[in-house]
Amino acid sequence: MAQMTMIQAITDALRTELKNDENVLVFGEDVGKNGGVFRATEGLQDEFGEDRVFDTPLAESGIGGLALGLAMQDYRPVMEIQFFGFVFEAMDSVASQMARLRYRSGGQYHAPVTIRAPFGGGVKTPELHADNLEGLFAQTAGLKVVIPSNPYDAKGLLISAIRDNDPVIFLEHMKLYRSFRGEVPEEEYTVELGKANVVREGSDVTIVTYGAMVQTSSKAAELLEKEDISVEIIDLRTVSPIDVDTIIKSVEKTNRVVVVQEAQKQAGIAANVIAEINERAILHLEAPVGRVTAPDTVFPFASAENVWLPDEKDVVAKVKDILNF
Repeated sequence: MAQMTMIQAITDALRTELKNDENVLVFGEDVGKNGGVFRATEGLQDEFGEDRVFDTPLAESGIGGLALGLAMQDYRPVMEIQFFGFVFEAMDSVASQMARLRYRSGGQYHAPVTIRAPFGGGVKTPELHADNLEGLFAQTAGLKVVIPSNPYDAKGLLISAIRDNDPVIFLEHMKLYRSFRGEVPEEEYTVELGKANVVREGSDVTIVTYGAMVQTSSKAAELLEKEDISVEIIDLRTVSPIDVDTIIKSVEKTNRVVVVQEAQKQAGIAANVIAEINERAILHLEAPVGRVTAPDTVFPFASAENVWLPDEKDVVAKVKDILNF
């Protein structure tokens, strides 16, 4: 296996599918010659040509419309929204068109579109670059929403997303792009969409989380282990649909749960996870389900970001609250 950063794993996944399927097209703002803002597509235009990896105008609405039209002509577009906070310009194409196409056409058409976008805090970006908007799209029927937390999952999930016959939003946390390396097979492989992963076994409390908060929760678990508190961590990987079965199995084992997300509290993924637990396993709980989130405010400017974002201390404190209930 190779040691890769998450950005390298993403590039490898794109290269794999460009080789495998001539109908895969990769496009977006600056993804061609420059290889994208974060160099996720670096070298791909030279390798596969300008007809398959190409730049678009600075118009997210045009990128979304192009992807939809190409999908209806049997292509598999991989469109990039340069930062996920810019996605509102493409909302009609994504939520009103791609997400509904299979239903609207009675199964005659599909929208095998992968929508890649960086997002997430901790890297001091300008306004509208880091916003956590996954909850908005998880509530949109017809879309899958995928958020990898490590290089191995990033490659396998992205290949699965590109091969899926329905639209997949693939969100890449900027803080994870180059912050660590992991073992990634050089050959092609897939990671199943909609399947969570138990990344740490434990017996006292379950933490359900995703994205960069998997790393934060793992740091919290290491601190808690020093106090003889055993933490199980579930990485959702796909936040829509949620793998409820894996969550409930862990709840029945530990009887205590904390859900951690970077996004604001209101209408988030955590709220949906908690609702599923309450509906299916409330009698297994020995305490209310805890929740660690960012505050319900606009994403702050860089100077306040460290105070605003959840960290391992917040997770540790919430776990102790639940254990001491």
